[in-house]
Amino acid sequence: MPFTGLDALLDPTPLPLETGFERDADGVLHIACRTDLHGVSGEMFEWWFRSRPLTQQYIWWHPIDHVASNWVEGVEGELPGSIHLAEERFGHLPAQQVAVQFRDPEEFFTPAAYRQARSEGRITGAVCGRIGNGFDAERDEDGRVLGNRLMHLCRDTPWGSALRSNFYFGVDLVGKLTPQQMAETFTDEFGREVLRHCYNEFTFLSRFLPSLYVGEHRDTIPVPEPW
Repeated sequence: MPFTGLDALLDPTPLPLETGFERDADGVLHIACRTDLHGVSGEMFEWWFRSRPLTQQYIWWHPIDHVASNWVEGVEGELPGSIHLAEERFGHLPAQQVAVQFRDPEEFFTPAAYRQARSEGRITGAVCGRIGNGFDAERDEDGRVLGNRLMHLCRDTPWGSALRSNFYFGVDLVGKLTPQQMAETFTDEFGREVLRHCYNEFTFLSRFLPSLYVGEHRDTIPVPEPW
């Protein structure tokens, strides 16, 4: 699916690529990953990112690949405008430092289509951002991090939520690098390891997030007793 066709993600109908990776004619590497989050709602998913997990919580999230976590800019408790400075591994590849600048989802989708998908429950959680290489990632004149894109979209189900994660590596390098250079920068091996990493980190997260969310919101939501 090309980067220009993102509105297709707002429809839960299965897409030709739900889990896997592909490369478009410009060399952009697209990685898609579907993860079933049992017991997790879209609101829980968004709250986890709004809570700005630091290094200890970040390691809980993926005890194999995650190394360190810090947050800058933005407003605490709100996601758009916040920047996550993360150090992480993708499988056996060396650890990398990345800056993830979270943005309003309406920057990625047709605003009216996105709002309708939210109102109809086709999307119940959305976390979208720009990924830059290194903690001092390059930005444009408006302060937007340059490099790559990510979109995590949840749809609530009777058993939890279905998560679609999509990454586009090299979006801001189109025209600056040839397709061959893009393929050498973002290799197929990298695509496989990001896919594996994404599935694992959100599977790990789904194992503890429901209990954590209930504990943090026990004064405002009912807490079901196991016995």
